[in-house]
Amino acid sequence: MGVITDNLGLWGEALCGTLVLFLAGGAVAIVLGVVVGAMRVSPVPIARAIGAIYVNWIRNTPLTLVMFFFALCLPILLQQRIDAMPLAIGAIGVYTATYIAETIRAGVNTVPVGQAEAARALGLTFGQVMTLVVLPQAARSVIPPLMSVLIALLKNTTVAAGFSVLNLGSIRSWLSERGADRLVVLLWVMVVFVVLVLLLAWLQRVIENRWKVTR
Repeated sequence: MGVITDNLGLWGEALCGTLVLFLAGGAVAIVLGVVVGAMRVSPVPIARAIGAIYVNWIRNTPLTLVMFFFALCLPILLQQRIDAMPLAIGAIGVYTATYIAETIRAGVNTVPVGQAEAARALGLTFGQVMTLVVLPQAARSVIPPLMSVLIALLKNTTVAAGFSVLNLGSIRSWLSERGADRLVVLLWVMVVFVVLVLLLAWLQRVIENRWKVTR
């Protein structure tokens, strides 16, 4: 326990960094993923093509390379210095959005086609059909896979440790400089991640049980 009690400030900053990456990156990923997922099922061929290119390109690129692009290339393209944290959030969000988009697309495909056709027959636009008819029904079926994606996002935050972002993935190197046992630090990091994942699993059960009542 001395590894934690003697370095509470550093552990707090590392945990805060991980949570910021997870929450902010998750928000970016969900918003972008819903948009791209809607494009993937859009009746407009250009929208479907753009969505397919984005998903297949980014999803098949390692997260580390996406991080490198945001950390090294983006500041050059924008011609200004950007802090490491926003760049890491953007990289994680853009990368995870591809998986959320595919999850949304799979959920949309579970909704009977007649639902969308009936909505269009009433004069609703594509955006209204998606937001008012399709997505609310698809949301129930995408909760389990969506939480799996978010759990993967939480663990992927450790990649940002290699890009000067303080989080639980980088605390080992910080504490090793203070003489702490690396193995003990790694074990405690594992414990923290297990707790965080269990919290997400609990949240998933709560949402699923609440939505079961409303069916």
